[in-house]
This record gives sequence, structure tokens and C-alpha cells, in this order.
Amino acid sequence: MKQTVADYIINRFADLGIDHAFGVPGDYSFPIDDAIEFSSRMKWVVCSNELNAAYAADGYARRRGAALLTTTYAVGELSAVNGVMGAKAHRVPIFHVVGAPSTRIQRRRLITHHTLGDGTYNNFFNISAATAGVSAHLTPDNVVSELERLIREALRLSQPAYMLVPEDYARMPVQGAPAKGSRLNSISRGKSNPSELRSALKAIVGRLKKARRPIVLPTFHIGRYQAKAELLSFLQRTRLPFALTEMDKGLLDESHPQYLGIYGGKSSFPASVASAVERSDLLLDVGGVIREDLNMGLWTDHLAKVPRITIGTDYVEVGDQTFTGVHLRDVLRGLARSAPGARAVRRGSPQLLPLRGSAHDPVTSDSFYPRFQRFLRSGDTIVAETGTCMLHLGKMWLPENVGYESQLLWGSIGWATPTTLGVSIAEPKRRAILVTGDGSHQLTATEIGVMGRYGTNPIIIVLNNGLYGVEDVLSERGHVYDDLAGWNYHTLPAAMGCHDWFCTRVETVGDLESALEEARNHNGGCYLEVMIPETESQPLPRSAIDNIYKTQTPRGYAQAW
Repeated sequence: MKQTVADYIINRFADLGIDHAFGVPGDYSFPIDDAIEFSSRMKWVVCSNELNAAYAADGYARRRGAALLTTTYAVGELSAVNGVMGAKAHRVPIFHVVGAPSTRIQRRRLITHHTLGDGTYNNFFNISAATAGVSAHLTPDNVVSELERLIREALRLSQPAYMLVPEDYARMPVQGAPAKGSRLNSISRGKSNPSELRSALKAIVGRLKKARRPIVLPTFHIGRYQAKAELLSFLQRTRLPFALTEMDKGLLDESHPQYLGIYGGKSSFPASVASAVERSDLLLDVGGVIREDLNMGLWTDHLAKVPRITIGTDYVEVGDQTFTGVHLRDVLRGLARSAPGARAVRRGSPQLLPLRGSAHDPVTSDSFYPRFQRFLRSGDTIVAETGTCMLHLGKMWLPENVGYESQLLWGSIGWATPTTLGVSIAEPKRRAILVTGDGSHQLTATEIGVMGRYGTNPIIIVLNNGLYGVEDVLSERGHVYDDLAGWNYHTLPAAMGCHDWFCTRVETVGDLESALEEARNHNGGCYLEVMIPETESQPLPRSAIDNIYKTQTPRGYAQAW
């Protein structure tokens, strides 16, 4: 008996190594939902809403290479749009499968629920397709070929894929011979043009031989395109120093002997990194540095003045030469064989933040982060929420083999809580540690109940200052819209059905030390509500805010018009 379209889709994603599906059930997606439920190779993670499901899929895909998200037509898929778009911005492959009304309903233009009442059933395809790098309508006739195209293109682009499946089509048998299953890491991301590759390598090596102070800036694209091993081989051969931007934190071990620290213009940490990068006579931009405002210290970087080679995902730029059709892994693999070596190693200096505060003092950021840094151990994964906590975590030196996930570019507050769920499921043997502010947490805190339902054991640290702290920083103080409802955060896990969790409220440095010690030894989930003073949140200088938003009219503008 032939597989149904729904069964085939789920089995093909299981072939890739995806073993969990994130989503919310819906009537038009019931065939897909059922296929997941009855599959021996795929497990359901039913989230509290579609946005959170997309965030959770994002976390899973970051650690496993790709993820499966399923929602119903219109109301479900549109709820997921923000989460999937964030994955697109950060180059995270999520396969978004949406169940649609049957073709009988669509062809007769019947008015059904989840529609605009106009008998039109393609209203939302373009919206959801815009969140992806590739999209398709799936049918029994095309599902085999189209699914292979979607998989290949989503991985080549390292972006989400969107597919719409009418309910009746999903229940029909597949036409044609099924594709042979293959794992994620065995699917080609593209082949380099041999001639272009040779020319690109020759140009890069020629510049490296002439450079006296070269430096490497690798980006998170290295991880997305499975090129980390090749990068490490290149670094080992050349002994070149490297820095990371805050957006790329966690890509490589910060214990690496050639690691200098975080580069971000005037926000570089340590400050010596800015000098090392900006005085370099050759910057090797591996993956494509994103000169986003927060990533570049509010655009205080001087990268434009540094001679640069850019090794993109499918191109290389050396001076005024551009080489196309060359892929990141191939270039790095070639450089690991041919780049000049035996340079002196420039060692970074791993730093522990100094301990501040005594047992009876209230907790502040100055006393929290040094103790949190010492709490970390090899194998942990930190999920950093967008907000003031991310600014502190970005400057904290991480121990060996500690993962780090953030969403600096898209910056959707609330992302981190459901993402921690996805990270926990993707890597159940690693400690997933969420650090979030109370404002961001309120947006998506319902996912705590999902964590408890599926037996994940994250460590959740909520920094409670009673307001949207980062918004308070980016504006003058005292706005009523920055104030938050006063939740008793540490009571949430119990209220949401989480059993055997260690939950506590922390107010003093002594409380913090005791709570971290208990969390270190506790076998289940942990939830720490850490009180920090509202007064820590101070607005940036007016000049800095203007630099972010460019709100001031340029001199001479009015006269010009």
C-alpha cells in the first residue's frame, strides 16, 4: 500500500534526522498531525501557540541543523510568521508544513472558517512564502520531486521552507517512486566551480603572504553551513588570531588560544580587540560580517577602513576581484591546505569577572554575572534573550564547550523562552540555561508548561526589575508603557504543572549563591527569579540614541528642500 502524502512528508523529514515536530494542531492540518502522532520516527511537541512553536523549532534547528514546524491554514500559519521570519534572518532552516482547506472547498469557492469570507484561498500563501527561502504547493503528483527541491534549496540557502498541503491531498496516496532517504549532513549545499575556486584560493593566499598583521573575523554562517571543522583546520594551520562579533558569540570556543575577544567598535571587549582589528593590514571576513547597529557598537566600528577579504557563503571578494560559484566549505578546505602557516600564536586571556558584593547586599548586575559565569560548566548551552541581559552576557568569557544562542539581528523579545524548549529537546544531555528579563519572559512564559509536559529540565533565570529594561535604556525614564504587571515569577512552573522543579526567588547575594549551588546539584528543572534594581536601567545619552535611530534632521536638510 502506498504512503499518503502526509505520511510521506513526515517520513522524509525523519530520514533527515529530524525526530521532533513542533506546532499546534488545527483542523485543516489534521492529516499532518495524525501522521506525526502515528509515526514511530517522529514525536510531537505541542506548543502553547504557533509563535512559540516557531521559536522552539528555531532552537531545535540551531542545535540539530533543521526543524519541522506544522500549523493550520491562515490563523495558525500567520501566528507563526514572526518566529519563522526570525529564523530566516538568522539563516535557520525550518520546514513549515501548513494544512489547507480541501480542493473541493477551494474549487467551489465555498465560504469556510479561517478565511476572509471572499472565497479566495491563496490570500496567505505569499505572506508565509515571504518568510521562507523556498516554497511550494504540494500535491500527490508533485510531492516527491517538490519535497526534494524544498529540502535541497532550504539547506543550500540555510533558510526556512514553506509548503501548503490541502487536507484532501494530504490523505491521498503518493504518485511516483519515493526518494531515497538521506541525512542532513549528507545533502550537498552546492559544488564550487573548480576554475573559480582555484583562482579565489590563489588570490587569497597571495594577499595572506603579503600581510603582516592579518586577523580573522568568522561569523555564525560558518555554523549554519556546516563549515566549523574546516575553519578550525585553517586556524590551526595559520595560527592567525581571531575575534568574534557579539552576533557570532558561541561559534568557537573562547578558550581557543588564538581567540582575542568580542569586536564591536567602541563596545569591543576587551578594549584591546578594537585596536587589534582596526590596525590589522588584512581582515579575513569569513562568512560575511553583519554590520548591524548593535553588533557594531552602535555603528562605531571602523571596518570599512581595514583592507578586507570576504569569504561569503557562495562567493569570494579579494580587493576589486569577485569570484562566484565558490562555496564556503570548499574555500576553507582549500585554505587549510595552501595558506601560509607557522605564524606566532597570539593568545587571548580568558577572564573571570571580578566578584562583587557581600552576602547581605541586594543583587545587582555587577554581582550576578560574575557568579553566573562561575556557575557554567563545559557542555552547557546558554540561550540569551534580547535585552539588557544579552549586553552583559556578550562580554562574559565563556568556558570551553559552552554553546551560546541569541537573536541579535531580528531581536524579537520573548524569543528565548520557547527557544530554550527547542534547545533542550535537541540536546537532552546538555544543560540548557535561559537568561531572560521579566518583560521578554511575559510574552512567551506559557511555554514553561510545555517544558514540564515533555520532561525537559532547563535552568531558567529571570532577571526581574519590573520593567521593559532595554526599552527604558533606549528612551528617557519614566514612561508608563515600560512598566510591567507584577508577576510572582518563581511560582509559574508549579502553576503550569512542572513537577520536581527547584524554584526560588533571589534578593541578596547570599540568596543567589545558595540558589546557584542548589541548581548545580538539582536533577530536575530549575527556575530562579532574581530581583535586580530598577535604577540600573539608565537611558543612553541622547547622542547615542540618535546614532541608533538617526532621528535628528541632518544639517542643511531643510534648506536643501
